[in-house]
Amino acid sequence: MIKGMDARMEADVVVVGAGPAGIHAALAAARGGADTVLVERYGFIGGMSTAALVYPWMTFHTTDGKQVIKGSAQEMVDRLMAAGASPGHVRDTCGFVYTITPFHPEKYKVIAVDMLREAGVRMLFHSFVDGVETDGDAIRSVTLTGKSGRIRLAAKMFVDTSGDADVAHLSGAPCLMGRDGDRMTQPMTMKFRMHGVDLEEVKRYILAHPDEFYRKTPIDELPDLPLTAVQGFYKHWKEAGLPINRDQVLFFSGPEPDEVLVNMTRVQGLDATNVEDLTAAETEGRRQVLMVADFMVKSLPGFRNASISQVGAQIGVRESRRIAGLYTLDMDDVVEGRRFDDVVARSGYPIDVHAPSDKGVIVSWIKGDGAYDIPYRCLVPQKINNLLVGGRCISTTHEALGTTRLSPSCMATGQAAGAAAAIAVKRGIAPKDVSVPELQERLRGQGAILD
Repeated sequence: MIKGMDARMEADVVVVGAGPAGIHAALAAARGGADTVLVERYGFIGGMSTAALVYPWMTFHTTDGKQVIKGSAQEMVDRLMAAGASPGHVRDTCGFVYTITPFHPEKYKVIAVDMLREAGVRMLFHSFVDGVETDGDAIRSVTLTGKSGRIRLAAKMFVDTSGDADVAHLSGAPCLMGRDGDRMTQPMTMKFRMHGVDLEEVKRYILAHPDEFYRKTPIDELPDLPLTAVQGFYKHWKEAGLPINRDQVLFFSGPEPDEVLVNMTRVQGLDATNVEDLTAAETEGRRQVLMVADFMVKSLPGFRNASISQVGAQIGVRESRRIAGLYTLDMDDVVEGRRFDDVVARSGYPIDVHAPSDKGVIVSWIKGDGAYDIPYRCLVPQKINNLLVGGRCISTTHEALGTTRLSPSCMATGQAAGAAAAIAVKRGIAPKDVSVPELQERLRGQGAILD
């Protein structure tokens, strides 16, 4: 039992941040034989998927419907489906991607913990990393602050899945922020759920007014599909004239039959790693939630009896710090569907950059077979020799982050980072010296798609 101030703990691998990347990093590390501790600042896991209501997961497939992300991420979906907590991969009825994957966030919190316990992962909730002790080019320990006081957590290998590259930054590893030049990041969004929505009325309106919705909405198929996503209501939004810098309505159905997840607030020009900016973002996001919900009830078909059922525990963050790794994935790599010899994950989600300062969204589709490779070198930071990263803070440009930041991609890079950490511990080597063929063989053995 941890007691008093300045307690000490040790592990082979410490994973910091229990979001989509951290969960799968910890699973892979523990299943690789490493004594693994997973650290999370909230009292539950899931990261942006639960704390910020980032829902649904999108996407495990290319635009042609070919699945390119499996591994422990698919295992998680299978477990959710078996528990009645997800319908699995279903068609995206706004047509932006081929599939989306709805899930019940409260059941996900429990099922993910069950999987981690089965793998032997030790978990520390309510623990915030606020210090990193280094010795030359290696991290010796991270310092946690929580109800037990301060804990010095030492390990042979560390995996940063904090989303904000907190461990990398505190260790002195080179980091990047935002777009080139002005360091501005994609906007933050406070997401919320509404219940009491008549989705059949919404569908009838879409079928009767297809020109008011996203051009890729599968109108011809819609009568035979459950309504999973809606993008449009352009006329209604324009007429409302709300002071929110976006140009359309966007919501997703579920998890309950009369419930939707609304992704419409937009908080721009603030830094998610600055506490004053983050405070301002949280308060502005909640103000916008009330404004948007009122608009939807008064103006949209199917919403007359709707009301807010949940608001995120925190604002959703698309972009903050990321590492400068041994390789930086760029826009051309994604759009050209580039292949890499050291591939450890693939993705079929297009570049989707929400403008830092205006209404627009930059979308670039992937050529070729509709998928691109994420190389191992993007997970390996410069300067620090016993650190890996997964998820939103891997090494990319501002533009390429517009695809790698999505939850399934974060799950896949998290799994790769955890598997590599276990190999590095077993071999007594630095992550940069891990055999890529050995890592790829291990990932394939865990169900990952690399080809």
